[in-house]
Amino acid sequence: MFATEPLRIVAVSAGLSNPSSTRLLADRLTAATRERLETEQDRPVEVRVIELRDLAVDIAGNLVSGFPSATLEEAIGAVAGADGLIAVSPVFTASYSGLFKSFFDLVENTALTGKPVVVAATGGTARHSLVLEHAMRPLFAYLRAVTLPTSVYAASEDWGSSGDEYTEGLPGRIRRAGGELAQAITGGRAVSGAAKTLGLDDEVVPFERQLADLRLD
Repeated sequence: MFATEPLRIVAVSAGLSNPSSTRLLADRLTAATRERLETEQDRPVEVRVIELRDLAVDIAGNLVSGFPSATLEEAIGAVAGADGLIAVSPVFTASYSGLFKSFFDLVENTALTGKPVVVAATGGTARHSLVLEHAMRPLFAYLRAVTLPTSVYAASEDWGSSGDEYTEGLPGRIRRAGGELAQAITGGRAVSGAAKTLGLDDEVVPFERQLADLRLD
């Protein structure tokens, strides 16, 4: 890898409205990740947000025909080629949206192996926050990605809230999740230029152990 090759952060937003709180959360998470990466290392950082509502017809066509459009194929390639992924869905009937699931159904189940992922969701009430644990984490575990410890749920009342002495508000959770993704991308340390080469004293941690360690929260 060349020293000038950028770190690529891709966010997938399944929001349907415009403007969308789901897209807003995706933007906040990408900004937090980029800020942390730019502070701790000197490689350029590229950010892309994929709006699934713009791909809805292409996704349906692929599910029926088995052939992706050029636009959809490029979007799937961007997700597979990202150094870090942020996946955000609105909550529909206590789970992620059908559009969100349909898109990731088209991603090969080995394409995200070992890739760090922040999962996030938006909803009208905090009662649906468990969607992150019972739906989204299992989905990305199946895709062999590494879901990071901090997941972010934003209910309607969370926007504009900074929390109190007993709870961490939405901005704090976003910063923490962005920091974890940045750390995972850089291997837990600041990097300069090309990716680090393993030395004789470096431990190669099996993927299964990484996943187990990260899912203790």
